[in-house]
Amino acid sequence: MRKLIFISFIVLGAAVGLFSALHDDWGVKAVMMTIGAVVGTVLGGALTGMGRRSRARRSVEPEDAFDGTPLEELDRNYWRDKGHPPFMKPSNAELDHHMFDPDRQD
Repeated sequence: MRKLIFISFIVLGAAVGLFSALHDDWGVKAVMMTIGAVVGTVLGGALTGMGRRSRARRSVEPEDAFDGTPLEELDRNYWRDKGHPPFMKPSNAELDHHMFDPDRQD
């Protein structure tokens, strides 16, 4: 049912674009229909909630966050890792100043 409402908004947007350029050439009609279809896609997706994840799929609190690392360990090592997940810490070198030199890698 949600998909039907979503598609009807797309068709309705294209129809509004067509009727707004009814007395123009086919190129203008095609552009206006495309703009109307994009607007209809946005409105239909927002009203039907097509892009959202369902609440049943989300867990309240995941046990493991990054690659099996428990959340307690991430909390314990927050200051050491400076808030970054394990093995995802960016380098300390400034951009364009020998960033990839072997002696700059931590």
